[in-house]
Amino acid sequence: MSASKRRSEAGQATAEYALVLLGAAAIALLLVAWATGSGKIGELFDVVIGQLITKAG
Repeated sequence: MSASKRRSEAGQATAEYALVLLGAAAIALLLVAWATGSGKIGELFDVVIGQLITKAG
């Protein structure tokens, strides 16, 4: 395999990773927007803190 062929494939892999990261970031933003709008973050926090207090006490 020639050096130029390897470089072009490496660039393609980098672009694919970038697209996957952008997709994951978009999904994460949508999830955060939904969770903050629905109040689920507060409920999750209450459950986690409640369990920590129960186990510690």
